[in-house]
Amino acid sequence: MKDFWNSRYSQTEYIYGKEPNEFLKIELQKVKPGKILFIGEGEGRNAVYAAKLGWEVDAVDFSEEAKNKALQLAKENNVIINYTTKDLADFTPKTNYYDAAGIFYLHLNEDLRKSVNKKIIEALKPNGKVILEVFEKEQIKYNSGGPKDESLLYSLEDITEDFIELDFEIFAKEKISLNEGSAHQGEAVVIRFVGIKPLFPDIHI
Repeated sequence: MKDFWNSRYSQTEYIYGKEPNEFLKIELQKVKPGKILFIGEGEGRNAVYAAKLGWEVDAVDFSEEAKNKALQLAKENNVIINYTTKDLADFTPKTNYYDAAGIFYLHLNEDLRKSVNKKIIEALKPNGKVILEVFEKEQIKYNSGGPKDESLLYSLEDITEDFIELDFEIFAKEKISLNEGSAHQGEAVVIRFVGIKPLFPDIHI
């Protein structure tokens, strides 16, 4: 899998484009810049956009080729991002450290997905936000992007279970028109989610 993504990212073209995800653009404009973490960040379009807004950006992906392109994009935009190359199974971010975390089209097997999402919640400060856009299971019918293995696509129930500790601000299954480089083009079915880590988590006796 790592070889597949390195090969895909090794081409000159930014396969998902250089512009940020539209949902991220909308949501980041609502939040005062602080520290943000992007998981499975790929070629860096979202990390670079956040840095341009004044965010202190950490990003992680297992592809060295993705990191190289992300750092080149950051250089083109005169910003700095801290990009780590690591397998997500072995990645543990700092706890109670980030004001926001971005997850965009990261599709993992169930066990790894649950583990990664748990770490993301732990990495957020109280009142920190998760901003997420992923393909919903119905995307299997469309050719606009995403895995062709339905088990790697998300259901609303997956999001509910993984992020039950958060306060849900936005939670919707939507049909949208994707225009993100050559790899994300056309009608798509996605889940858009914003969750906020409570200041005072519920105490269960």
